Amino acid sequence: MNISVVIPLLNEQESLTELHDWIAKVMQSNHFSYEVIFIDDGSSDDSWNVISELSSNYNTIKGIRFLKNFGKSQALHAGFELASGDVIITMDADLQDNPDEIPGLYNMIIDQNYDLVSGWKKKRYDSVIAKNIPSKLFNWAARKTSGVTLNDFNCGLKAYKNEVVKNIDVNGEMHRYIPVLAKNAGFTKIGEKVVQHKARKYGETKFGIDRFVHGFLDLITIWFLSRFGKRPMHLFGALGVIMFAIGFGFTLYLGIDKLFLNPYGRLITQRPQFYIALATMIIGTQFFIAGFLGEIILRTKRDKKRYLIKDRLNM
Repeated sequence: MNISVVIPLLNEQESLTELHDWIAKVMQSNHFSYEVIFIDDGSSDDSWNVISELSSNYNTIKGIRFLKNFGKSQALHAGFELASGDVIITMDADLQDNPDEIPGLYNMIIDQNYDLVSGWKKKRYDSVIAKNIPSKLFNWAARKTSGVTLNDFNCGLKAYKNEVVKNIDVNGEMHRYIPVLAKNAGFTKIGEKVVQHKARKYGETKFGIDRFVHGFLDLITIWFLSRFGKRPMHLFGALGVIMFAIGFGFTLYLGIDKLFLNPYGRLITQRPQFYIALATMIIGTQFFIAGFLGEIILRTKRDKKRYLIKDRLNM
């Protein structure tokens, strides 16, 4: 199979049939073999009924419905597990991503041997205050922190080699940073393609300004995990050594001063250096404990079910 199109969605009943017809037209005109995988992330409207009807009419349609809303990252994870195409295309279900971009993305993966190609919505039809300016700040911070030089990390329209999506773990709210996850997994040939962004035709956006706050917090998390996720003792152990050394230095100073230099002076417990030594040595010990616990957790962790599937179609 040439292409798997993975589409996470939440309450997009109006756009699904039109989106499917558009994708089918593009695929057929380019003679691609394909599948479309809809992941209903706990919709409360008739989205699942629309997907069920499409699945009964077209054998290219597959569907997964979550028991409740688990988030876009979990939806993409489920879609990636199911996808079998040589190239996996992800896109949003709101018709703001243009299916006509699929052949160009596919060709960059196949002909130019990219591991991942991310769309860049250079011209946007979103609110300048609510989305454009925060998005630019977010993308700037992501570039500086991750070393991945993309202009639009949050674009839902992306293309991947099959082996990429099978070897990365998208969890939490990390869907924004799939290029970073891919780079950390060793897939370093990451490209970008300017894509057409269309104005929303139905409904309203499911994301508010709070997603950028969450995005920056996730950015800190992924920076930490990429550098120390496999060796937490390297960070916490180093901090523990520094703090303990500071405390030990003050303790040594106080001991020498009391025994040899000023034996009849103030009590050690009346001097501020004593409390600095005590606090830093305790904090240093706690850092060591945190590092050991991190190492133990890494060696004993087991995969946990991150979402519950209610229904499947064409599996």
